[in-house]
Amino acid sequence: MTLAKLWTIGFRDLMRNRRRSFFTLLAVALGLALLIVLNGFITGVFDDAIQNSIRLQTGHVQLRAPSYSDEKMSLLWADLLDNPAELVAQAQSVAGVQVATPVLWASGIVATPDDSAGLRVYGIDPASAFYEPLRAGLVAGAFPAADDRSGIVIGQRLANNLGLHVDDNVSLTVVNADGEPVEGAFTVRGIFSTGVVTYDESALFMPLAKAQAFTRTDGHASAIIMMLDAQDKADAVAAALAMPNVKALTWRDLNQVMIQSVESGMGFYVILDAIVIMIVAVIIANTLLMAVFERIREMGILAALGMKGRQIITMFVLEAAILGIAGIVLGVLIGLGGVSYLVNTGLYVGDMAGSTPGVPLGATIYAAYAPGLFANLALWTLLIILLASLYPGWFAARREPAEALHML
Repeated sequence: MTLAKLWTIGFRDLMRNRRRSFFTLLAVALGLALLIVLNGFITGVFDDAIQNSIRLQTGHVQLRAPSYSDEKMSLLWADLLDNPAELVAQAQSVAGVQVATPVLWASGIVATPDDSAGLRVYGIDPASAFYEPLRAGLVAGAFPAADDRSGIVIGQRLANNLGLHVDDNVSLTVVNADGEPVEGAFTVRGIFSTGVVTYDESALFMPLAKAQAFTRTDGHASAIIMMLDAQDKADAVAAALAMPNVKALTWRDLNQVMIQSVESGMGFYVILDAIVIMIVAVIIANTLLMAVFERIREMGILAALGMKGRQIITMFVLEAAILGIAGIVLGVLIGLGGVSYLVNTGLYVGDMAGSTPGVPLGATIYAAYAPGLFANLALWTLLIILLASLYPGWFAARREPAEALHML
């Protein structure tokens, strides 16, 4: 019997109980749609966290002193770059580098008469294009000029937490390069909102010259941050800037902890994917087994007429393929619709975005299209469905014709 004939018989058999076939197909579609939406959302979360970190914190490539550590944010001269202007000029001469700017980081405590908060202090070049997201995100006031000796910019969430407004005065305390605590009075020149919760509630910016004077680092910088015209050029640019006593780090190096944490968490979603696919496979197998019991006499007649066991198995595999392919097509359409909604509208999580330390998420999280991942999910779903159909097919094929006819 030809494959086309077996396909026709399988299709007609499915049409005998249309309601059962429809709900089986729907189960396949909804299961795959759930996986597509979930994986699109998780991909979006990961991409969003990486891109937020790159555009607001790490850049694509950084130059640092070999002994500098993010955890310590040391202000010791031995841990800082002593020639940031030269390094910026050198970085800007490398092909692919769009922006290079020095930054000085320090831990600090900002206080008002009623409250205080720990944060990271950024000494920056206010005119640098790297900080365009901050300028674009200003909700009040303005960026301080490079020669401003008392102006600072803070995030909106920090301002709300401390009850601060533009032109309010605050006290800022840091431990300087000599290891001594120093306190100074500053004026809020501007308030920004990037939409990234952890950033907007724990960052304070001031002109680099003032930060160097305040911390007694005298012309030194913690790092040179670079943005490139293409993210995949990071390794080549880092290699081009390799030099003695300076460490070149790519965005992968700078976000390694976050990347490893997210990749470890992805193991859970792989297990969840497998569970959903197995549930769908069990539903398909159950549908086909019910069909076997309903058609056991028919199987006996077909066997008596000369249909071989492998042909009976093939017929059931084809029935599963019809349900699987139709369900997968519908599931992809539903899933892509869900992903499209989350790509354009997102899911508002508010303060929950700041509940994961080290993962800079926005208050609204968006999904992302991952065609390769979606295709793999669809193929694995179809493969498991086909494998699950082998048992019902084998169960039907092993019946002797006389036994099958006797089971009427």
